[in-house]
Amino acid sequence: MLKQTILNSSIIIYILLLTSCVDKVNPYSKQENFEVLWETLDSRYCFFSYKNIDWREVKERYRSGLDTCYTKEQLFYLFGNMLSELKDGHVNLYSSFDVARYWSWFEDYPENYYDDITKKYLGKNYSISGGLRYTTLRDSVGYVRYSSFSSGVSHSGLNAIFSRFENSPGIIIDVRHNGGGSLSYAELLASRFFSEPMRVGYMQHKTGKGHDDFSSPKEISITPYIGNNWTKPVVVLCNRNSYSATNFFVMVMRQLPNVTVIGDRTGGGSGLPFSSELPIGWGVRFSASPILNEKGEHTEFGIEPDIHVEFTDQDRIERNDPIIERGIELLRVKS
Repeated sequence: MLKQTILNSSIIIYILLLTSCVDKVNPYSKQENFEVLWETLDSRYCFFSYKNIDWREVKERYRSGLDTCYTKEQLFYLFGNMLSELKDGHVNLYSSFDVARYWSWFEDYPENYYDDITKKYLGKNYSISGGLRYTTLRDSVGYVRYSSFSSGVSHSGLNAIFSRFENSPGIIIDVRHNGGGSLSYAELLASRFFSEPMRVGYMQHKTGKGHDDFSSPKEISITPYIGNNWTKPVVVLCNRNSYSATNFFVMVMRQLPNVTVIGDRTGGGSGLPFSSELPIGWGVRFSASPILNEKGEHTEFGIEPDIHVEFTDQDRIERNDPIIERGIELLRVKS
């Protein structure tokens, strides 16, 4: 009986010790992972100078917090808070129990999009082509809703859409609340509105560890699709939640003379993200290569529309989308 009691006690002590080892993180590991995280961003993140961030000051401020981190969860949230100093929606820290993110780039602004109201305009009999939903609004205006550049779009699908709207005075492309996805899809869609090759921006890459060590800007060009392209008026709708690849799409489209951008400023996100891993096993993503507009300017903090329109409380009560309505009116006048 005594032996059994001793055995049971030993098992309990072993389990407690094992749990402690799992939950807690030793001082060396804390410091090591902190240094790797800070140095990875220091040498590879691309917007320090543009955002005027003193990354060394940030290091000193957060390093003092290591003394109060006794578990992996506490360490994770310290790291996440440090990364939030970059104010970048492309910066994330990934663990098995959480994802650190910075969402204030859209959470601190009016939405200017409500899915239940947009569904009223789409109706129930809209058509679907890959990630595109489309229908005809009043005055024969074509309407295309694209909610994610992670969803496919094809030339055959766009051929069908353009044929449907052949007699329309123009089309509305709604990319509000489109958080981005594939730049390839953004380029493919944009190529259907160009009649000749055009330089639309630039890209740079880090060439060294210094914050300003970049390659010479490399031109980004759009080559038009050889086929049934759209040359009539176009309205692009955007809001703060138009981010990353969507920000790129708006940047490209607004350079065309027949395109008008309506809504709110985009959310930005003009740095191509890169992923790395910390010794502790957590993944980290960050902006590594900036994309510049046709004038060589950053669009990390967003792009202003040609016509600024916002929702009012009355719009929501009446289930009216003033941004779509402004687009319809503009195309009706142009026709």
